[in-house]
Order: sequence, then structure tokens, then C-alpha cells
Amino acid sequence: MKRRSLLQSIIKGSPLLVLGATFFHPARSASNNIQLVPLSGSLSLLTGAGSNVLVKKASNGDLLVIDGGLEVNAEALLSTISEGMGSDNITTLMNTHWHREQTGLNAALGESGVRIFAHENTRQWLSVEVERPWEDFTFNALPSSAQPNDTFYHYGDFDHSGSIVQYGHMVQAHTDGDMYVYFPEDNILHAGGVVSNEGYSHVDWWTGGWIGGLVDGLERLISIGNQDTRIVPANGPVMSMSELLAMRDMYATIFERVRDLFMAAQSPQDTLDAAPTAEFDPQWGNSDLFVLLAHQSVLAHYAPDA
Repeated sequence: MKRRSLLQSIIKGSPLLVLGATFFHPARSASNNIQLVPLSGSLSLLTGAGSNVLVKKASNGDLLVIDGGLEVNAEALLSTISEGMGSDNITTLMNTHWHREQTGLNAALGESGVRIFAHENTRQWLSVEVERPWEDFTFNALPSSAQPNDTFYHYGDFDHSGSIVQYGHMVQAHTDGDMYVYFPEDNILHAGGVVSNEGYSHVDWWTGGWIGGLVDGLERLISIGNQDTRIVPANGPVMSMSELLAMRDMYATIFERVRDLFMAAQSPQDTLDAAPTAEFDPQWGNSDLFVLLAHQSVLAHYAPDA
């Protein structure tokens, strides 16, 4: 059987997917509760737009924005940024990955000629139609003006009107285009979709992520900062380094269990029944979809031609 047919047959056998569970839903309603919280003299966090959005203001008023929430919230988000930062001069927008919770400002800012910076894999996913087998929805390609117009492959830094911005690729983690963004002067790290602080960080194996790579991504983030670094996740409250270390340990434990179950020729349902996340669920919530996708990500990673 071809890979897609095989994986779809596995998914159709899952009671979870019969219920139509998903973890990215572009039809979410508009938010009227976007909040701006200062993190340092020049960096502010905006919540309530669909994902955490980080904004850096330079001394000349130039703004750097990391992620953009959902497109339905773009107008309200831009208004909040303008009012809260005292400037509307956005010169760079960074997409930490392709998911629509991160790219909601692309259309509005791209049409204005703003630099949209992302990993090359993120640009490629945004330029094609994406239909993932665990959800009944098709993500259409973004218009060319809304796609990233400046991309990278590995890591680097650039100057934002006098401030150094460091960035890098986390290879295959949450997706295959995950980017971190670090501000050394503020000691604040935007972790992108590799880190969620309000539930399990699901693995989008259809666009290159996998559970082992999620652990590797966390290791990379840990290597960047220090004990005083503040970490901005894709969703949820800002985290400390000690919390990130505990998260890495949790996902490493889960990865080993899911991998061992897979290698023992267990089915996705068998892995669900084995409850590899049991002791973590009281804190992080229902793990059924996370475990199912983690199991399937191991299949896609170890047997990509299946």
C-alpha cells in the first residue's frame, strides 16, 4: 500500500479520530480579549490572538513581530500592537512555523511589503495545499504576497535597528520548519511551536515533525539560554528554564515509551491502551491525540517509504 493509504487506514481505526478530534482549527472565532504584557523595556507579549505573539520595539520605533495569531484576529492584533507599542511601523514579521495560528498577519503585512522571515520549509508549506489525514479540512496555499519573502536554512542573526536577533532551525520537531528566536540583550527566547505550556505539544508528522525530534528541539532550546532565560511558548504562560528542563525530561520519557511500543510491533490503539503519558496527564490534560500522532510520527520517521 502507498504511504498515504496505509496511514489513513490506521487513522480510520482510531476511535479518537472518529470523533473528529483536531488540534489546529482555522475556523476559531475572532478574539476580543487580546492582551499586551511588557516583558522588558523593549519586548512585549501579546496573548489572545490564537498564539503568543512577541513584539520588539527599537529606539527608532521600528517593530519586529514574531508570529501573528489567526488571520481572523489580524485587525485587532495590529490595533493592539499600535496602541500598546506606540508605533505601527512593523519592519519584519517572523513565522516560527507554517501553522495558521502563527501566520495570521502574513496577508495584511505582506501586501504592505513587510519582510516576512521564516525557514525555507515553512515557506514551502505555505505555498502549497495541505490536507492532513487526521482532520477533515484543507489548508489552501497562501497568496504569494503572504508567503515568507526572506528565508534561511540553518541559523544566524541579524540587526534590528541596533539590537541583535538570533535565530535557528530545529530540524524535525513540531514540524520540519520550526524556528526559535532569541534576544540575548533581553535574555528572552521565543520557542515557537516546539513548546506549548497549556497542553501537549502535538506532533505534526504530516509536515515533517516527529516525537524524537521534539525532544531534540527542546535540547536545542536548552542549549541556547541559561537559568535566567525566559521562554515564550507558542501557547500558554511564559516559562522558566527549570520548567523547560522538566518538559524535556517528560517528552524524553514519553518518546522512549512510544518508540519501544512501536518497535514491539504494537498498533496505535495498543500504544493508546498502554497509557505512556499517564503520570503527566493530570497536569497536561487528555493525551489521546498526542499519543496517536506520536506513534504515527515514529512510523513516518522510521519507515518513510511504507
